[in-house]
Amino acid sequence: MIKRRPHLLWLLVPYVLFVAALPFVNRGVFLFFWLLGATVLTPLSVALAHRGDRRREAAAAAGAYARTGTGTGNGTGTSTGTSTDSGRRS
Repeated sequence: MIKRRPHLLWLLVPYVLFVAALPFVNRGVFLFFWLLGATVLTPLSVALAHRGDRRREAAAAAGAYARTGTGTGNGTGTSTGTSTDSGRRS
């Protein structure tokens, strides 16, 4: 799953900041600032993971759009070279 969606690795950042690194930063006032920084960085990492998901979905939708042939000039809804502008008088 990570090979297809590497942007989900951003979701490991809060875990590392809150759980894995705590034994190394457990030093009084520094611990407070560490947790404060981790709290600020958590929404950022979640937003980056969400951004990667949106890009992936957009790319998949664009691929599906191209596969269906819609809007590629195949005769459905394309201009034939005649103007039908009703605002102009010739």
